[in-house]
Amino acid sequence: MTQTEPGILYLVATPIGNLRDFTFRAVDVLQQVDLIACEDTRHSRPLLDHYGISTSAVPFHEHNEDSASPRLVDRLLRGESIALISDAGTPLISDPGFPLVRSARSAGIRVVPVPGACALVAALSASGLPTDRFAFEGFLPRRPAARKASLENLSNDARTLIFYESSHRVLESVADIAAIFPSERRLVIARELTKLFETIVDTKVGEAISFLESDPNMLKGEFVLVLEGAPEFGRAEGLAAEEERILRILLEDCSVKTAVALTVKITGARRETVYRTALRLNQERVRSDD
Repeated sequence: MTQTEPGILYLVATPIGNLRDFTFRAVDVLQQVDLIACEDTRHSRPLLDHYGISTSAVPFHEHNEDSASPRLVDRLLRGESIALISDAGTPLISDPGFPLVRSARSAGIRVVPVPGACALVAALSASGLPTDRFAFEGFLPRRPAARKASLENLSNDARTLIFYESSHRVLESVADIAAIFPSERRLVIARELTKLFETIVDTKVGEAISFLESDPNMLKGEFVLVLEGAPEFGRAEGLAAEEERILRILLEDCSVKTAVALTVKITGARRETVYRTALRLNQERVRSDD
């Protein structure tokens, strides 16, 4: 059995759906600490009851973490041990906790991670997309303009991109992805991971909206979107997202030579860059037609 130590802040990952995805060590820690700081004590109660954990719990969420952190740090400095848990998954990953961890470390308090479930890692590992380099962007901005701006900034990123999304905005977010990223780019939609209706779909950016709209069940639950990164060749070209969008449109009805000439005239981009990008786009189109 794991023995907890006084004056330590434990960051304990909890299941993201299936209650059995909980480690023995996590149970030991939560049973022994003096206090559990929960994102939502009501949400965590079924998990704690399931494992016979009767430790006192206090709320610690995005609305009180700034004011609650100093109080918890004081208790840690007095020698109490505290565990931080979120509603699901690893604390601080799109969940509360950063002010507490930063304050604890600044005060010389030891912070100990107790690893476990994490939705972004689960989705990435099962996506079939490259895992050697990836970027987790959390939840996209709610406002359409800000969301599109964020996606534009990532349009030439060669890393696999990972986003969290809710059922309320998944259609809007996927529509914005489709408007900015190449239609043939792979997009894996992971829904309700580890739960009864877990679904992991490998589709393409240009087909994702119609797929989601064709099945009402695909608009329910919690989502992880895993998006294929830009080809290294294309990224090195340095063509801006808007310049590439114009080139793509022109290539639909014009020869490469004409599309390149018009793109250079409209955008002012270097001809060599536009030409090499046009060749790449043509190659991608040929592959997608095969």
